[in-house]
Parts: sequence; C-alpha cells; structure tokens
Amino acid sequence: MTISEQTAGDPAQTVKLVTGGQTSGRITKRSILIYGALAFPLSFAGLPIYLHAPDFYAVTLGQSLASLGVVLLALRLIDAFQDPFIGSISDRLHSHRPKILAVGTLMLGAGFWMLFHPLASAPLAWFALSVLICTTGFSIVTINLQTLGGLWKSRPQDRTRITGGREALGLLGLLAAAITPTLLTQWAGQEQAFHYLTVAYLPLLVVGLVLLLSWMKTAELSAPKQAHHRQNWLSLLKDRWRSVFFSLVLLNTFASAIPAVLVLFYVRDRLGAEPYTGLFLLIYFLAGTASMPLWIKLASKFGKIRAWQLSLGLAIVTFIWAVFLGRGDIAAYAVVCTLSGLALGADLALPPAILADHIDADDRQTDASRLFSLMALLSKTSLAAATGLALPILGVLGYVPGGDMTPRLDWVLSLTYAALPCALKLAALGSLIWAQDILTKDKSTVS
Repeated sequence: MTISEQTAGDPAQTVKLVTGGQTSGRITKRSILIYGALAFPLSFAGLPIYLHAPDFYAVTLGQSLASLGVVLLALRLIDAFQDPFIGSISDRLHSHRPKILAVGTLMLGAGFWMLFHPLASAPLAWFALSVLICTTGFSIVTINLQTLGGLWKSRPQDRTRITGGREALGLLGLLAAAITPTLLTQWAGQEQAFHYLTVAYLPLLVVGLVLLLSWMKTAELSAPKQAHHRQNWLSLLKDRWRSVFFSLVLLNTFASAIPAVLVLFYVRDRLGAEPYTGLFLLIYFLAGTASMPLWIKLASKFGKIRAWQLSLGLAIVTFIWAVFLGRGDIAAYAVVCTLSGLALGADLALPPAILADHIDADDRQTDASRLFSLMALLSKTSLAAATGLALPILGVLGYVPGGDMTPRLDWVLSLTYAALPCALKLAALGSLIWAQDILTKDKSTVS
C-alpha cells in the first residue's frame, strides 16, 4: 500500500512517501542522474577546501602553515563528530528534509565564497569560520543525499545502480576539482583564479539542489513508521547485523585511508616521480568511475556481499605489487593505479547499497539518517587514524619526507604504503566471508 504525505509548509516541497512493498518499475538512468547531480558539486568542494585553501592563505595572506594545520586539525575533529548529531536531527525532522537540504547547501555555498574572499584584518579567524561553515553544510547535504538514496523505494538490484550512479558523479566532481584550479591559476593570478572558481561553483551547487528538490516531488520514498520506537545510539548499534557491518566498514575504510595519506610521499620518495602525481591520481579516479557499471552488474548477478568480496580480493592482488616498485617504475605504477582503481568503485557503491537494503528489510527508515551519518563518521575517523598512526610509525622507523632514502627506508615506505593496507584488506575480506551469513539475513542484501 502506498501513502502520499506532504511536507509541512511550502506545497512545492512535496515528497511522495510510501510504506510497504516495492516500486513496480525499474529505476531509470535519468532519475538516477537527476537524484545524484548534487554529488558533483559536493565532491568538487573537498579539494579546494582542504588542499588549495591552506596554500592560498599561506602564500597570499602570509599565514603560517603551522597555524593553518592546527586550525584544520581541530575543524576535522569537529566535522567528524558532528555527523551523528546531524543524522539525529535529520531523522527527527525528516518531513522537513527539503528545507534541511536547502540550509546545508546555503551553508556550503556561503562558506565556500567566504573562504576565497578573506577578511584581511583577521585572516586566520576568517579561515576557521569559513571552513567550519563549509564542512557543516557539506555534512548536512551529504548525509541527507545518501539517506534519500537509501529511502528511495526500489528493487534491491537497483540500489547498487543508485549508489553507483551517485558516486560516479561524485568522482567526476573530484576530477574536475583536481584540474580546474590549476588551469585557472595558469590563466589568471591565484587570487583572481579562486574568485572565478567560486563564481563558477555556486551555480553548479544551485542547479544540483534544484534538480534534487524536483526529483523529491515525484520520488517514492519509504516513510518512517509513526509507531516505530526511536532507539538511542547504543541500542541501535547493539543489533548484530549493524555492529558487524559497521565494523567491516571501519576496517575497510582504514585500510584504504593509509595509502591515501601516504601516496604523495610514496610517489616522490620511492618512485621519484613527483611530477606525475596528478596523472596517477587521475588514472586512479577515472578507473573507479569507469568500474561502476561492472560492480553494478556483478552485484546484480552474484549479490552485493559477494561482489564486495570480489572487490576486496581485486584490491589486494593488484595493489600489493606497489611494494615491489622502485625508482622510475612510472608505467608499472600507472598499471597498479588503473587496476586497484577498479576496486574503488565497489568501495564507494556497495556498502551504502547494502545499508539501504538493511534499512528496507529491517524497517529502519526512522533511523536512516543516523545510520548513514555513522558511515560518514567512520570514513573521517579512518582518515584521521591513518594520519595519526602511519606518519608517526614511519618517523619512528627513520623515514623523513623529502630526505635521503636508503634501501631499508625504501622498503619501510613501500611496506607501510602498500603491504599494510593489503594485510588489513585481507583481514576485511576474511571477516566478510565469515560474516556472510549474518549480513545476508536480510534477503534483499543478496540480490
């Protein structure tokens, strides 16, 4: 049975909510594109905020890198631990989700503009405020966008198409962000280049939001059951399925975070190929984008859990070869980036689709935003943990970034960059095989 509900307030913010059953039709590529369009500007924002903005404030405004680093570290901690709070608020105010998305988008756009139009009299404080507004808006929009994908009433086999389409658009946004600032800086000065970047970015953000709100007017979304008791966080995570699933997500994301933190050091100090860093990253993310249709087909044929197992195996057997590469092995590392990049698509598309299956099978629509916010928290925590562990370990073993490399240090860097993540991925694969029966208790997860 379907029940149409209208959100309070503006009639234009009508969301079609359904309870029980599944949509009878196949989700179209056009509807996935409209739903996922906002993922492009969302992903685009990350590199300018965390990579280009600190350099901009250091070079243009003379701020010390140490001060900027302390501010960014504090803001990353705030950003990570506010996600569960955002998820809880979004669940409680689910009938106002269009307004929540609008507020988050406004914060992201305003913070992005402020970041590259600094207040000269207090640049460091302005930087902190701008990044805080940016990242809070980013988290609000990201959590709610993922939640909508999880609540989209669809056949189990279509959920990987939904998450895959959204994440592919996100990767394209990331690629655009990697290229655009460099091109603009070559064409104009740094300050003018980032002005043009914000001018171009804001319309993209608005278009993405408008498309999403238009999609919400007709999309069939699972409605939280009014009588459903809202559990506290501890009770929510005591469930065996959720505790196993999120433990696997944490282990897998931590394994992926280590090479993400160390890639610049590895390329420069192990391969001696620093000028090719951008090319390697481009190859990796393009491979991840191109692999989305492959994982969608494999998930449809073998089930999402088995497809995830295949992707972990692929990541291990392709990325382990980075251990044995040395100076000048540019072509070989490009091949490693291509093949291991194929597994990236699965890491991005499959876990959210599996969680969406669970939300539907276990009637957890009331907690959907909280569950997706937890995935965001685990991703950010993994990156922070990888930074806090991998770099000190390398330092203790004698590695100095940019310093002289000995054969021993070459192996230390290679093993930490590639062998350690592969060992963690192997542990994740073994755990996923062991937990297969637990995770497939929801019948939709195997579809």
